[in-house]
Amino acid sequence: MKPSIQLRLSQQLTMTPQLQQAIKLLQLSTLELQQEIQEALDSNLMLEEGEESEQHDATSELEESGRLPRLDEDTFTQSQPSESDASFEREVQAESSNMPDELPVDTNWGDVFDGYLPPSGAGAASDDADYDPLLHRSRPQTLSDYLLWQLNLSRLNERDFMIAETIVDAIDADGYLRADVAELVATIDDPEIGPDEVETLIHRVQALDPAGVGARDPRECLLLQLRQLPPETPWRTLALAICDSGFEHLPRGDLTALARLLKADEPALAQALDLIRRLHPKPGRLIAETASEYVVPDIFVRKQDGRWQVELNPEITPKLRVNADYARLVRRADHSADGLTLKSHLQEARWFIKSLASRNETVLRVGAKIVEMQQDFLEHGEEGMRPLVLRDIAEALELHESTISRVTTHKYMHTPRGTFELKYFFSSHVNTTSGGECSSTAIRALIRKLIAGESPRKPLSDNKIAEELANQGIDVARRTVAKYREALGIPASSERKRLA
Repeated sequence: MKPSIQLRLSQQLTMTPQLQQAIKLLQLSTLELQQEIQEALDSNLMLEEGEESEQHDATSELEESGRLPRLDEDTFTQSQPSESDASFEREVQAESSNMPDELPVDTNWGDVFDGYLPPSGAGAASDDADYDPLLHRSRPQTLSDYLLWQLNLSRLNERDFMIAETIVDAIDADGYLRADVAELVATIDDPEIGPDEVETLIHRVQALDPAGVGARDPRECLLLQLRQLPPETPWRTLALAICDSGFEHLPRGDLTALARLLKADEPALAQALDLIRRLHPKPGRLIAETASEYVVPDIFVRKQDGRWQVELNPEITPKLRVNADYARLVRRADHSADGLTLKSHLQEARWFIKSLASRNETVLRVGAKIVEMQQDFLEHGEEGMRPLVLRDIAEALELHESTISRVTTHKYMHTPRGTFELKYFFSSHVNTTSGGECSSTAIRALIRKLIAGESPRKPLSDNKIAEELANQGIDVARRTVAKYREALGIPASSERKRLA
């Protein structure tokens, strides 16, 4: 078998760079899209922010002359021609040869240097609508920062402060000390420091705010909080006895066992248990600050004149246009490297604007179809959620399921009932006895409603909840009820039982 040259003809699908860009923009979240737009503005000299210009689009003449490939005209708005060829060729003349006293600059002091005060004093912040106080905030305060701040105010010598600082480093975000005395002694690595000294400093840290910080288990955490209450607090002594001797009965709220153990009557025990429930099992969460994360909705939904209106959020994407001044240069460009660069940037700018418009149109179409199919949810809440899968939207809009999946990922819809990710409106279904379907979201809402109305002394079991749903025509198994209940973060009936 000797080597030879053969010619074969074949067809295959190829993703063009323009199609790849459109798919990439479609699946980006709002924040990622804004970053992508900013990168395009920084790298492409033809792109600029602003409303659609009424100037003549110089690229139309280039397309007519064949010097620039023509794009589809139905995907973007044509600008109205308003300038003649003479003005097109007009050279820019300098207005004056004199140097002004102050030259304008395109940057502000605050864009380059960080500041901590308003530009014009304390009173200017309220008058300046563009002033954002969140920009001048420091990093969020952590529990460790708060505890160290209190230690710095304490009269501790250098040795004790070093031990206390080691203890604070071992406290987690919930406020619990996750290292025992032996581990702390090994961490300090000082032969002169023993377990007794470390234990003393642990009690010193446990006296700091918030109450209960530095505890090694939930029982010690509750005891620390109760001991820091004023002695005249009602039921404090009995609550201390419950946490000290009958802590294992607390999860069930077993008044009978506690009354037999502590020799107390049940009404008094109920009052003491109510005091314990007002304590904080994770005291560290009261202090630690987390950076606020805001969700910017892509779609706004509102009801107007009895009809649901769907519109895009105009603030998420800036309006882009081709810079007319640079576009004029393309008409006079030759085949040099600079001329080819200008033409390439112009082509990329127009494709980017086209892809961005296509993305916005697709997101709006999908959002409008979701609102159309989930009107019962908007009217009546979660119990009105109907079963919906990606295929339903794809078939209704004649799009591919992968396109719907990209559109509904990391994109949010603001409705009168709250802001939801588009994925939230899709759920599996369960058959009903009448032959219809019920969404899993509606079933979870019914389970939450049934448990909210149950008796604390006799909570509903999963079997009983399944029977109640069956009475409403929804046929679900006990295991399905248990799965939905756990997804809602609701404990089992044995843990929800309250004898008080």
